[in-house]
Amino acid sequence: MGKRLFGTDGIRGAVGVFPLDTGTVYRLGSALTRLLTERGGRGRVVIGYDTRESSEPLCAALVAGIHREGGDAAVAGVLPTPGVARLTCQDGFDAGVVISASHNPFTDNGIKIFSGDGTKMSDADEAIIEASLLESDITAGDTSRMDNASQGGNGASPVFPMTGANPRLADHYVHHLLEAARVGCDLKGVRLVVDCANGAAVIVAPHIFAQLGVEVRFLNIEPDGRNINKNCGSLHPDVLIKAVREFKADAGLALDGDADRCLVVDDSGRLLDGDFILYLAGLHLQRRGKLRNNTVVATVMSNLWLEQSFSDEGINLLRTDVGDKYVLEEMVRGDHVLGGEQSGHIIFRDRATSGVGLLWGLRLLDVWRASDKKLSELVAGIEPCPQILINVRVKSKPALSDHPALARVISRAGEEIGSRGRLLVRYSGTEPLARVMTEGNDADEIRRIAEEVAAELRNHLG
Repeated sequence: MGKRLFGTDGIRGAVGVFPLDTGTVYRLGSALTRLLTERGGRGRVVIGYDTRESSEPLCAALVAGIHREGGDAAVAGVLPTPGVARLTCQDGFDAGVVISASHNPFTDNGIKIFSGDGTKMSDADEAIIEASLLESDITAGDTSRMDNASQGGNGASPVFPMTGANPRLADHYVHHLLEAARVGCDLKGVRLVVDCANGAAVIVAPHIFAQLGVEVRFLNIEPDGRNINKNCGSLHPDVLIKAVREFKADAGLALDGDADRCLVVDDSGRLLDGDFILYLAGLHLQRRGKLRNNTVVATVMSNLWLEQSFSDEGINLLRTDVGDKYVLEEMVRGDHVLGGEQSGHIIFRDRATSGVGLLWGLRLLDVWRASDKKLSELVAGIEPCPQILINVRVKSKPALSDHPALARVISRAGEEIGSRGRLLVRYSGTEPLARVMTEGNDADEIRRIAEEVAAELRNHLG
């Protein structure tokens, strides 16, 4: 049986509802600490979170659970997901935890766990923690092992005392990020717009760009606990596009809520997703003899043009399942230095163990300045293949290969599209959705095929 709580990017869901209620998060802290100490660790955990109004209460519950098992929790406060990953391995913690639902609305939250080496916790270890959460009366919020003072009126949603953040931890990460970026070109005079999505980058981003001498206009940098991702950030790049044009900027960066991914807008106002960044960074590294194994790792969602363009340059593109943790696993397995997702998670493995939106934004600026061209000129000839993505809300997620009717529909559609393009049908790892993706040179054909498959999914699973 597959995991029930952990998806491709940790646990995610509505706040106050299992498993994102404080009682369950308390037990998660306890289960994590037991796992760490059983493995010979001291139970030292660093915690960071985004700007949602629910993040601090959930952090307090997590800290209480860690302390209950004799562990030690260090709270970094509001910090991007990759910042927690870096602090985990840099400062010798046994694990790191991020409380964030990334690009989801403020009514959701989530838990991401990093191992001591700064990589996302393995599926096997997530399954151990999940089993611990599921073995008791989870729906009732089993609080039998909590201190009496921390239990709420009915014990279902206990309230825990808040824990102050240590600002020095965030300072450590800012210092690391500046070192990791290693911008070789002078960025003074560069005009940039940065949309922080009212999320986890609102504190560190201004510090970083101020030290680089970049002229920056910041957008959405005043979080109120409820405006994270609201009509801003990487989910709503039209806001950034407009600002880049008005500011006559050289480029714009749009972060998501936890700042582990980033989309770019060039000086003409064109939106560049992660595939563009992989292409520019891959060529840059190859031409300097630094693209190890002449290989870039992406996911099954990356556009066909990227694979074809890399092939023309003698670069191999490897594809993995969706999820930056799977990209990193393949990078480690094959000793590759560059990988990422179309959605904007980009990993420079020689500099970080996870996608770092601010880091690769800085690296892109370096690539652009080194070219002595406008960013729009670097991407002028790139035309992605038409790609259709349809999300279908589902009530359940049975294995598609085991569902006779859907298996036949998907197989028939795949045969129809043939070698002219690609068809991909998969479930979201974080939401109750099935995703249908088609791509090819005939936009009308791939839209028709995608809509036909999506209709069958709605009929059988919606």
